[in-house]
Formats: sequence, C-alpha cells, structure tokens
Amino acid sequence: MANLQSFTEWIADYASVVSEQADYLTDLDRAIGDADHGSNMNRGMVKAAELAGAEEFSAIDAYLKKVGMSLVSNVGGASGPLYGTFFLRMAGAFADVAEAGAAEVGAGLRAGVEGILARGKAETGDKTMYDAWSPALDAFDEAVGAGSDLAGALRAAADAAARGRDATKDLIARKGRASYLGERSRGHIDPGATSSTLLIESAARSLA
Repeated sequence: MANLQSFTEWIADYASVVSEQADYLTDLDRAIGDADHGSNMNRGMVKAAELAGAEEFSAIDAYLKKVGMSLVSNVGGASGPLYGTFFLRMAGAFADVAEAGAAEVGAGLRAGVEGILARGKAETGDKTMYDAWSPALDAFDEAVGAGSDLAGALRAAADAAARGRDATKDLIARKGRASYLGERSRGHIDPGATSSTLLIESAARSLA
C-alpha cells in the first residue's frame, strides 16, 4: 500500500532521475523540439521535490495538488501545463484516500492521463507522451485484472511505457513543435514519452 510518504518518495526519486537524465532529455528535444525539455523538467522537479521539506502535508491529495501547481509555475514550455495537470487531476482521485493499493493508484494514474489528454488533445500514434502512457495504463489494468498487486502492476506499466517510448522513434509527429518537421521527425524518440516513462519507472520503485 502506498501512503503519503510513498508519494513524497516518488517525487524525490523522479527529481533525482530527471536531474541525472536532463542532458539526455534535452538532446532528444534538440532533435525535434526547443532543446529545453531536460532543463525545464529539472528546474520544475527540483522545486516540486523541495515541497515535502518546506511544508507539512496531512493527505496525499493535498500534496499532489501542490506538486501540480508547482510544476505549472516552474516548468516552461508545454511540459509545465501537461505535467502539472497530470498531478492536479491525480490529486482529485485521492480525496479521502490515506493508503492506496493497486485500484486507487490505477484510478489516480488514469485521472492524471485524462487531464493530459484534455489539455494536449493527443491520440495514440501522435508521437507524444501519450504514446508511453496509453500502453502503460493498459498494462497496469491488465496486470490488476490478472490478480497482480500494486508492485507487479507498476512494473508491468513501466515495461509497457518503455516499449511505447521506443516505438515513437518510427512515428511522424502530429502534435507540437515536432509536427512542423513532418517526415524529418521520424527516427527520433519523443522526449515527452521518455520523461513520462521515467516517471512511471520511478513510481514502480517508490509507490510499491
């Protein structure tokens, strides 16, 4: 079961990973975007990770809401609103939830991704972060349906996200700045799908 401490550990772990991978994320974005995804995400996650030490939180939803608001304020470009909305919507799914198992975490992840879709209007195959999230959610639900616990479901989601991320290399971008490149966007892994996969992999380490 995941509790408030588990979620603060998730954000701390993801902030550490983003810091380590910031240059790589920026290199991916340099090929098809603004060359700022890594630096933007790193700046935002540093601020988000500081929240747990700077404020007292008594509930998961209050903490995730503050994380979302922090990301909206501190991450530049399209990533700030998308990641911020993910955590804000996820927070709504954890109202009155003190300990979360597979069902609660799955509902939270799906609510967060629905927020991403509402803001970004992406579909599968558009070469966006949703190409990692869509298979991840399906794998999570399938694992839970087969009797898996939270740890197993998150591992399945992380593996599926990684496959979805890798599959973006052969796609032509249909959303965002990368779409301006047309055919030239093929051959590059999407940076948003990459940072999303890192987030899911971090959840598999921290929430279970």
